[in-house]
Amino acid sequence: MTTPRGELSLRTLAMPADTNPNGDIFGGWLLSQMDMAGGLAAKDRCHAKVATVAIESMSFHHPVAVGEVVCCYTDIVRVGRTSMRIRIEVWSKGLPYSGERTKVTEGIFTYVAIDNEGKSIPVDR
Repeated sequence: MTTPRGELSLRTLAMPADTNPNGDIFGGWLLSQMDMAGGLAAKDRCHAKVATVAIESMSFHHPVAVGEVVCCYTDIVRVGRTSMRIRIEVWSKGLPYSGERTKVTEGIFTYVAIDNEGKSIPVDR
């Protein structure tokens, strides 16, 4: 697939402080970007606070270098009573103005809608 699936939920720049000893961007940093993007999509869907409760799968396909633009795309694949499963793809843009994108990782995250006390609430209220 050469185009992202879902909606653009987060876009950021990979910085030197986010690198591992090999000089590539930490996988954990990418994971946190994915979680933020998924959380934003879940919150927009349920109009409430959300909590991440599971990461079903995650696959790394390509390293990310400093200076690349990292774009997280989200697609809600299932809505339950209180939870949402969201597929998240991360694509990077390399050289400026090249237009070339590469899928670097993807995963399925589950979020639960919560109230102010942290108790689960229905997604559709």
